[in-house]
Amino acid sequence: MSTPEERLTELGITLPPAMNPVANYVPFVITGNQLFISGQVSATPDGRISGRLGETMDLPAGQSAARHCGINLIAQCKAAVGELSKIKRVVKLGGFVNCHPLFTEIPQVINGCSDLMVEVFGESGRHARSAVACPTLPLGVAVEIDGIFEIES
Repeated sequence: MSTPEERLTELGITLPPAMNPVANYVPFVITGNQLFISGQVSATPDGRISGRLGETMDLPAGQSAARHCGINLIAQCKAAVGELSKIKRVVKLGGFVNCHPLFTEIPQVINGCSDLMVEVFGESGRHARSAVACPTLPLGVAVEIDGIFEIES
């Protein structure tokens, strides 16, 4: 079985540096065998992915934005624990989608991140989840996702 890092390579994904907080909070907290990752916004090394689903963005663009949130979550995991094989399970994701009030495909947007977790962590990437519509998100981003991970103790 390949490691999460090897699967990232197979997927053609290079992790960016872990994002710095934009306000008064820390990017992650470890307590016991749990790793809590603060919300990661839809951004690439080239900049933020901004927009509003159902208005300025369609579903595939939203799924791509959510996938980038997932990449940023994994980058924070790596910053927190070093080797990604120390992640025993993706426990829960909380997804927030900047969208028009009539846009209802919020769960399908967050699938962009959920699918990535399974691609990278295999069966251990299957998780509980929430997916919520928001009238706006910080910095005008399209998607924000936070996560809880079980780690080796």
